[in-house]
Amino acid sequence: MEVESAAVTHVGRVRAVNEDAFLALPELVLVADGMGGHACGDVASALTVQTFQSLAGREPLSTTSIGDALNQANAAILQEAALHPERAGLGTTVTGVAVVEQGGSPHWLVFNVGDSRVYRLDGAGVTQLTVDHSEVAELVAAGQIAPEQARVHPLRHVVTRSLGTTPPPLMDTWLIPVVDGDVFLICSDGLTNELDDVQIGRLVSNASDNRTAAESLVEAAVAAGGRDNITVVLVRARFGPHETRTEAAVATIPRAQVNGAAW
Repeated sequence: MEVESAAVTHVGRVRAVNEDAFLALPELVLVADGMGGHACGDVASALTVQTFQSLAGREPLSTTSIGDALNQANAAILQEAALHPERAGLGTTVTGVAVVEQGGSPHWLVFNVGDSRVYRLDGAGVTQLTVDHSEVAELVAAGQIAPEQARVHPLRHVVTRSLGTTPPPLMDTWLIPVVDGDVFLICSDGLTNELDDVQIGRLVSNASDNRTAAESLVEAAVAAGGRDNITVVLVRARFGPHETRTEAAVATIPRAQVNGAAW
């Protein structure tokens, strides 16, 4: 299996500093959206990327190794704040996908803390896989506001989980079998605050490759206002022409009958 990725980041039209950071390795892709402004959110996101970078070459990745890296990044951010009191309050979201082994076959591990997002794009359209850890997401889930209101709600930037907290934040995870041609979008909220899912899907489907799609998404978000930093990473999985599934992977395919007997 080959994993192709393309990443684009932009400071936007309003912010003076880009507090986003990203990591794009063959087996691990993530976006960190730093928070704190004067408290150096860019430092928090950079520390997070540096911590996860240390996983490079450590195969296989797992939910445990990703969770350990998240806790290490959280500790590094807290230590930075302790050493530099003027940076108290710095933090970051982090979301991404990692390739892990499950039952002898490759799977995507989707993980998330905060309101940056992972989407899956396929013939069915654009599907948000992660759940936002934010005030407005909780209001929508409780039925107190509509999803359309969440896009303009005054609390839309308030997150309920982030790195840089005590105790460490809980990480949401999802495990998804790898399918040839899978396309995932990992992005900071600077993209989704400017473009809706329909616009995102159209721009990606009209692009000839990951790089063009990533550039088109960022350009469109900047043109729509660019009120925050914008970071986009597109990931696509491809299997070689002679690659075959393992017995473990084949065995997980749902079937009604085997050798004429009910399964």
